[in-house]
Amino acid sequence: MKQIIVKEGESGQRLDKYLGKYLQEAPKSFLYKMMRKKNITLNGKKAQGNEILKAEDEIRLFLAPETIEKFQGEEKKGVYRKLDIPYEDDQVLFVNKPAGMLSQKASREDISLVEYIAGYLQNKEGAEKDMSGGFRPGVCNRLDRNTSGLVAAGKTVRGLQALSECFKNRSMHKYYLALVKGRVKKPAHICGFLKKDEKKNKVEIWDREVPGSLYIETRYKPLEISGKGDTLLEVELITGRSHQIRSHLASIGHPLIGDRKYGEHKYNSRFEREYAVKNQLLHAWKLVFPKEEGVLEGLSERIVTAELPEIFQKVLRGEGFSERVYSENKGDAES
Repeated sequence: MKQIIVKEGESGQRLDKYLGKYLQEAPKSFLYKMMRKKNITLNGKKAQGNEILKAEDEIRLFLAPETIEKFQGEEKKGVYRKLDIPYEDDQVLFVNKPAGMLSQKASREDISLVEYIAGYLQNKEGAEKDMSGGFRPGVCNRLDRNTSGLVAAGKTVRGLQALSECFKNRSMHKYYLALVKGRVKKPAHICGFLKKDEKKNKVEIWDREVPGSLYIETRYKPLEISGKGDTLLEVELITGRSHQIRSHLASIGHPLIGDRKYGEHKYNSRFEREYAVKNQLLHAWKLVFPKEEGVLEGLSERIVTAELPEIFQKVLRGEGFSERVYSENKGDAES
């Protein structure tokens, strides 16, 4: 028999979700069968699986040790890598993700930011004990592999749920920095419809609703135009759809520099040759939070920013943008 005491950081989630993480290789049907037969109990009673766990709840697994070991699979303790963390408290943390890193696994073999966050937390004093149960840190927003910038993560169930709700109800403002082709002289608020081709992993932008499309809104303003005809934009992402910024700006004739999917190959080739640019110059730069209480009180009316990657700064310098454009965009958390 295996006894598990639910920790404070694991409370707030459903029992079946907890069990699915603790026995990650077990089919859901097996878990529900074990609950029906009282081989898995909650506080000494038969469980349904939809119970919301509280701190100090007792879960008992009346299973053979080899069965538990089999269904736990490989221990996922995360992989250590130094992370750029602009803000962290007891509930949440924000990572400045480098371009080239997955936000979440795309396949079983991948190592993503989630695994690196788990490794970071477990390397902190006492964290391994706190994370030994069913909860693992999770991210609340995803960036394309080749987009850099802020990814928000929950360190506890409550932190993950509350932060995810902020993204869902759009109570915070999300800003990106984007270097685009052409001279953009005026700010604009553009709308449209986005339709994704799952097979090609590419989207199309329409000016009207079509079957399978989703409504999108993007607001931007030019920060500076270089002498070579490029524009640095501050982009506010109002709706958060797949490839939205990249495709929306390309649809109005201002593709992102370095974007191999929606950009212009001939134009990008100069930046690859002169600066070794390998990915789109798009950076999730800033999150502005409203007044918050409870779990997210530490983020109340706070601005969290992520410093531009060196390659982005190198291009801005080389293209002749004024130093203030990138020197003011430091990665920190401001009250």
